[in-house]
Amino acid sequence: MRNELSQFVPPAPRFTEKDVSDQEGRVFLVTGASSGVGKQLAKLLYGLNATIYLASRTESRAITAIDEIRAAHPSSRGALHFLEIDLEDFASVARAAKQFLQREERLDILFNNAGTMMPPEDAKTKQGYDLQLGSNAMAPLLFTQLLTPILAKTAKLREPGGVRVIWVSSSAAELATPKNGIDLNNLDFKKPVPNATKYGVSKAAMLLLALEYAKREKNNGIVTVPLNPGNLKTDLRRHVNWLLSTIFDWMSHDPIKGAYTELFGGFSADITLENSGCWVIPWGRFGPLRQDLADAAKSPSEGGTGIGAKLWEWCEEQIRPYKTA
Repeated sequence: MRNELSQFVPPAPRFTEKDVSDQEGRVFLVTGASSGVGKQLAKLLYGLNATIYLASRTESRAITAIDEIRAAHPSSRGALHFLEIDLEDFASVARAAKQFLQREERLDILFNNAGTMMPPEDAKTKQGYDLQLGSNAMAPLLFTQLLTPILAKTAKLREPGGVRVIWVSSSAAELATPKNGIDLNNLDFKKPVPNATKYGVSKAAMLLLALEYAKREKNNGIVTVPLNPGNLKTDLRRHVNWLLSTIFDWMSHDPIKGAYTELFGGFSADITLENSGCWVIPWGRFGPLRQDLADAAKSPSEGGTGIGAKLWEWCEEQIRPYKTA
């Protein structure tokens, strides 16, 4: 319980842009970068002279964010680009990856930052999956897999541990989920569960997929960092009712602090290939993961339950048609 409480009232950030070297010539991709934490993160990176792709569904919002970021750092030698992506549509995810690969020859860090929280109860992705599970877990997995070759290629050009994938999960992965984080027999939610539980399950699923990815891509030199960015004042909760929104407001923090959590995940020298898959908590600290989630990420031979690997296999079956589109 003490660990959970410390994530709601964290100590001040100790890792900021002042701890990151110049990033000129390096390329970063941030989903959900037109607002909230993603926009704050893009602003930090641009101030470090990086090239950033703001992956977003709405071009007008992304352009507004780009103008704001440029105004904040008029002397930056970096670059800002819009990349259209709709995480509620696997075909759009595949197109976005293809467009990025046509434009760039390197990718230093992928920030899977975008998220959906508690939309209308029966909301679905274009392919018919629960909207939260589809956009918070399945779509980021597809996007990451399609970009893995360029990440692996870039890793060969960088120092060990320099290329990373950041998976932005949530405290809900630990606080609002059943044992093991997910129920493999109810991923379609035919057995009704509260909308808040669906959100927690989607974020636990993302976490488990991240930990499985860490195992599979460590030998390619790609570091994986799942994290809880913290409770933040963003439009993520735009679908939440007024009472819950008021409660969230009371315990929420400025989005820049979530950006610092992601910055720590992306650049801290304390994160290496050796501890790839470590769980990062606000505002840039290592935290213990709920034990049954840690066990779900391990195979039976490692003393775990193998739930994460089974989830990976299920997701693979669903997204496979879009990996060759």
